Amino acid sequence: MGKCELRNSQPPPEEDAGMEEDAGTEEDAGMEEDAGTEPDAGTEPDAGSDAGTVVIGTGAKGDACTSSADCAAGLRCEMMAEAMTCQSLHVAFTAMDDSDAMAAVVTRFDEPEPTRLSDAAVNSRYPRWNPMGSRIAFVQGATETGTSEGNLAGELVVRDIPLAAAAPTVLANGTTGSTEGFLYLEWEPGDSLLYVRRAGDSISGISRVLPEGGPVEQATAQGTFPDWRNGNTFAFSTSSVGLSTTTVGGTPAPLALAGPTAEQPHYNRVNDQLLFLRPDETRPVGLNAALYIVPVGGAAVQTIAEATSVPGEEGSVDSYIANPNWAPDGSWVAYVRAYFFNPTTGEPVLCGAGTSPCAGDPGNIIFLRRINPADGAPMEAEVSFAEGATLPSFSPDGHHVAYVQGGQLYVQQIDPVAGTKVGDPIVHPVGDYTLQTSRGDDHRPRWQPR
Repeated sequence: MGKCELRNSQPPPEEDAGMEEDAGTEEDAGMEEDAGTEPDAGTEPDAGSDAGTVVIGTGAKGDACTSSADCAAGLRCEMMAEAMTCQSLHVAFTAMDDSDAMAAVVTRFDEPEPTRLSDAAVNSRYPRWNPMGSRIAFVQGATETGTSEGNLAGELVVRDIPLAAAAPTVLANGTTGSTEGFLYLEWEPGDSLLYVRRAGDSISGISRVLPEGGPVEQATAQGTFPDWRNGNTFAFSTSSVGLSTTTVGGTPAPLALAGPTAEQPHYNRVNDQLLFLRPDETRPVGLNAALYIVPVGGAAVQTIAEATSVPGEEGSVDSYIANPNWAPDGSWVAYVRAYFFNPTTGEPVLCGAGTSPCAGDPGNIIFLRRINPADGAPMEAEVSFAEGATLPSFSPDGHHVAYVQGGQLYVQQIDPVAGTKVGDPIVHPVGDYTLQTSRGDDHRPRWQPR
């Protein structure tokens, strides 16, 4: 990319494949690792719902409940003061605190009161929920072998929710985990934690950690960007094959239909459709991703969002796609369209900054697009959702979208049928924490399961 000024909020591909880091979307503010907020009380699992079926009740915040199915959108049933009541879902994220330290943080989506998951003297990052929403894993600390932000070994730890005074339980460290960094960590809806190993300049190979601890297992010899379909099946990508799916302990099955350059798969929670990115080789390297859906075992790839180019006198204003995410029921996808000026001579420059012809336009725009759950085909045109924002994340009931803008957490209620906004967004002021975006999906805000 030479001197390209684009900033990264899209994860890099496998570095052992000799590929350049992808230029991601605009960083909203001082991007490093995040901070979190303290969850209030323990919860019980949602009764009568699976990963793809969410029952929405009528219980308001504070009302008595026996399961989350009794509670309205955005709420789950929790034990509060010896009684089960409907309480707001938490959102976890990575942030930088006012001392420039990284912190894994959680907060109620409607109450900007962040709580740090680690001791203030210990860096932490990448918080991930278990399927029940009752435990949260994250990476804390760093070893002397760490060489760059986001790629430090440290320890993989877990804490129960609500938080207790006890120290986090260590599940693995750099030695037991055979890694110099715990990257692309994923947990829910899986029955164990997955992470990608780092060894020097190589980021490849997926390991598996049981939530109660024990020996770390190799899940795949190569690959990156794992994403769970359910408790036992996950997808991942490699630079040589593209997308593959596998079960724990099984043999990976390549998805040749997606193409050998496909990467960053995302399962929805109701069927075997995979959202993924694939470069358009006619565009500048690293600034050329387009978005597709492939039904696992299906016959056709669906194009969701292509890279664009609008020519001008001195070059063109182009866009590419980054940071896609599913609504839980597979009815919507959200993604970031990143815009940059591609001059006739010279290096590309991100829109929204500098003196380029698009300096006054937003560098990032989040879009939503309606999807046919039957075959993954787009049903309507893409709709602009939030300018200057990145890392969209649907709530588990599909009624809210969290995203990062200006280093702050925003939560926007939506109509899950029409995809339209309901009211104004809830804005969490920066305060002592600035949310990070530089590592793309690693920094996406994560909702507590309902």
